[in-house]
Amino acid sequence: MMTDAMPIDAREILDNLTRAVVAIDDERRIVRMNAAAESLLHVSSRQALGEPLMQFLPALQVLDEAIEQAFSQAASYTEREMRLTLGPDRTITVDCAITPLETVNVLLLEFEQLDRHLRISRENRLIAQNQAIRELIRGLAHEIKNPLGGLRGAAQLLESELSDEDQREYTRIIISEADRLRTLVNGLLGPDSRIEHAPTNLHEVLEHVRSLAVVEAPAGVEIRRDYDPSIPVTRAASDQLIQALLNLVRNALQALGETGTITLQTRTQRRFTIGDRQHRLVARIDVVDDGPGITPAMQDQIFYPMVTGRAEGSGIGLPIAQNLVNQHGGLIECTSEPGHTVFTVWLPLEDA
Repeated sequence: MMTDAMPIDAREILDNLTRAVVAIDDERRIVRMNAAAESLLHVSSRQALGEPLMQFLPALQVLDEAIEQAFSQAASYTEREMRLTLGPDRTITVDCAITPLETVNVLLLEFEQLDRHLRISRENRLIAQNQAIRELIRGLAHEIKNPLGGLRGAAQLLESELSDEDQREYTRIIISEADRLRTLVNGLLGPDSRIEHAPTNLHEVLEHVRSLAVVEAPAGVEIRRDYDPSIPVTRAASDQLIQALLNLVRNALQALGETGTITLQTRTQRRFTIGDRQHRLVARIDVVDDGPGITPAMQDQIFYPMVTGRAEGSGIGLPIAQNLVNQHGGLIECTSEPGHTVFTVWLPLEDA
């Protein structure tokens, strides 16, 4: 049986699209903006309608040339992975498809936000990197620790046979260096036993870390707090979290030198993906410093063992911190620019 076709409202269809769409006329004025575009660009369509695109949304100046070509040549264009700065604290990455509608002399700008996909890809890379590093270190550890044990034992036997105190000093150096290398390898391996989870207040963990850091910090360094009191108690290994966060704070202290500010900040986020697993609730712990920052070339390598920007550094603090957080199902990420470096710890709160 035939029924009357349901009338289709083009505006309703446009507003129900998940992709952000902005339509402009041949005078480059905004003639239509769907709900997804309002959400993505943080503007109201009532304010936008009739406004010149580039004046109303200066971030879209990067599309000026492509828009001109699309109008003049009646051709479609796609701009990949554009970074749009929409405010002092908001930068997004998008793909933009530019499509001319010749019959009405209108250009459609379709935006697809990529930040979530890029972040998941980066997180998966970090997790895979950490697992590969651990397997490599485990293999090397046995090859290193066994000869070290033999070397140390031989030095002890030799020391017992020597009567000359000056010669015995050489054997003590051999024993000391063997012990140092064994400690280094054990530190890279991290804890051997399965960590025991117990009800843990993350702010108590942070306060403990802060109390230790205040003792170590120079007089010119201030350590601030910015806590979200709504974060619930969760199950975790507090000793392991203290070690991971202390490594991050010590890293910030070393970056600052004699003066600067470190901020310990906590927040919660719902329906958040870590790697390829979505969690109902996660805690976000930020260790923020206003030091010189990490060079772009170093940022991709800081979680590798033995990588450090300081001559006296061991390069194992950050890999150990990453490993300890990974054992809680979490992840550490880093963003850095001069004057603002943030190490972010994501921790699932499924048991909270």
